[in-house]
Amino acid sequence: MIQPIKFPGLGLKFTIDPTPINIFGIGIHWYGIIIATGFMSALLLALKDSKKFNIIQDDIINLIIIATPLAILGARLYYVIFKWYDYKGNLIEIINIRHGGLAIYGGILTAVIVAYIFTKKKSMNTLMFFDFLIPYLALAQAIGRWGNFVNQEAYGIQTTLPWRMEIYDSSKMQRISVHPTFIYESLWNFLLFLFLLWFRKKKKYEGEVFILYIALYGFARFFIEGLRTDSLYLGMFRVSQVLAGLFFIICISLFLIKRFKLNKTTL
Repeated sequence: MIQPIKFPGLGLKFTIDPTPINIFGIGIHWYGIIIATGFMSALLLALKDSKKFNIIQDDIINLIIIATPLAILGARLYYVIFKWYDYKGNLIEIINIRHGGLAIYGGILTAVIVAYIFTKKKSMNTLMFFDFLIPYLALAQAIGRWGNFVNQEAYGIQTTLPWRMEIYDSSKMQRISVHPTFIYESLWNFLLFLFLLWFRKKKKYEGEVFILYIALYGFARFFIEGLRTDSLYLGMFRVSQVLAGLFFIICISLFLIKRFKLNKTTL
């Protein structure tokens, strides 16, 4: 039975089949459709804007072809490592990503490493390339988070706030009202996308846009992760929250120090 998703305080109700398409007995999930939509939207915008920044379109396409499967692998491995107790008795389930289980930080870290190697091999300006591409990653994340909405996952703790989301909790066998944390992150990432597009024209040095993305995404993720009920843990610590906090502190410090030095030299 498909459980409806409600926003009682807003008077909204959605009943969504998570598998709307079936091709030769294989279900196509909304989760995958939404992730692909975010990916393609980001790619098409990047290709459209590439000429303004003297970026070769083939370089973007070639990187995407290489990085995408590896990023998915990295996101899955990150998730499985910190959820090993769920998979050690059923190893075949590790490759079944149709049930979800992709950790965004694992995907981002893998993609950054692959992009770094790619640009070095091509003798490209790595930081300039990162500054160009990173806003579109924020857009892809903003769209992709709605896959969690359809799957009724990645939600937060219970709340009575007006924008609360009511879902069916199978572990409690009852409907509960929770923080729609996927919406929080989606809205933040979309605003981050717009901000980085604007800031990209104002940057003072190569790599500044990339550093700001890591810092500002980390800032929001730190607080959002603290609300979620499905965090990956290492001991008593939420892994993504720790990473988000560290990335924010390190990157915002680098940003401020570099800006201070640049301002000092212009006095």
